[in-house]
Amino acid sequence: MTDRLVFAFTFLATLGAGVMAGFFFTFSNTVMQALGRVPVSAGIQSMQAINVTVLNPFFFAAFFGTAILGILLGVLALLGLATPGRFWLIVGALSYIVGTFLVTVVFNVPMNEALAKVDPASTEGAELWRDYLSRWVMWNHVRTVTSLAALASYAMALAQRV
Repeated sequence: MTDRLVFAFTFLATLGAGVMAGFFFTFSNTVMQALGRVPVSAGIQSMQAINVTVLNPFFFAAFFGTAILGILLGVLALLGLATPGRFWLIVGALSYIVGTFLVTVVFNVPMNEALAKVDPASTEGAELWRDYLSRWVMWNHVRTVTSLAALASYAMALAQRV
């Protein structure tokens, strides 16, 4: 029974990490680039709207669900209940939990909260926006790479199981 659960959890974590990697990749390479090309107030207003819209059940399921699966898989692997693929499950869990989940909580969310409080037409908003564009995207690149690392690690764990 444990073997089937580990397989199912790993498969779902692989999908979740892939969805999140694609989501973050798209933001880094298109959305944020586009927002940086429009007038500052329009960029701020758009990002404020995006930050409200993203808080939905589908995003939460992918983002938090993948983190929960990572924790479960990491614990099972550390306890020796998830072999073969144990090493890759630990790498995948750490990649996602530290590099994606915690980076989001510690860096991107506070920046989003600060952006939500500014008037898009203000000088303060313009100053914040310049810093936001570079720092937020840098941390988003980290989330992209670590989500991809989690995806690859979970895929390796699945490959070792077959």
